[in-house]
Amino acid sequence: MKTRVLLADDHALFAQAVAQLLAQRYDVVDIVGDGRALQASARAHKPDVIVADVTMPHMSGLDSIRSLRKDFYVPRIVFLTMHADVELARECFNCGGSAFVTKESSFDELVVAIDAVMSNQQYLSPDIAAGVIEVATEPAVAGPEVEQLTSRQREILQLFAEGKTMKEIASITNLSTRTVEWHKYRMMRMLHAQRSAELVQYAVRMKLVV
Repeated sequence: MKTRVLLADDHALFAQAVAQLLAQRYDVVDIVGDGRALQASARAHKPDVIVADVTMPHMSGLDSIRSLRKDFYVPRIVFLTMHADVELARECFNCGGSAFVTKESSFDELVVAIDAVMSNQQYLSPDIAAGVIEVATEPAVAGPEVEQLTSRQREILQLFAEGKTMKEIASITNLSTRTVEWHKYRMMRMLHAQRSAELVQYAVRMKLVV
């Protein structure tokens, strides 16, 4: 039986091209373009492997996987990203990822990563491996403000940084506008932000948005 793969990437042409190549070897059960769709599709299709971008609309790949892990069996995760960043790789492994592949890699490398995780092994792209020492087991290095933000606040922060209005965020998250405003106020206090633009800058540093 072929390995069942769910592909999540917000760049439609890139995702379709990768899916066509993957389909030669695996059963591609779905292609989605944002973090919320990733959660819904994972629950519906129960894939063996999720190949997910880190930065996606509405909810990042990282936050989507974190949320899934709270109440749903999460399969093996291959993060596929444009960010060749050691700290990001560490965070991906710490949130439950089994492989970290950059988009600069060849397609064959993605296949190697998928086959590796299906054999209960981990995989890290060679182009950043030199900067990582035991990346999967080292504790994450993060500032106190990162630890203070809840998953809901990170989700709201990402939507805010994407340019969504308070009303749009309330609709997407099924919260009241007042609750969204309260979360924004709390985040500004925790992050010592004086202006909304500083929240956006923080979201960019955290790679919640490009």
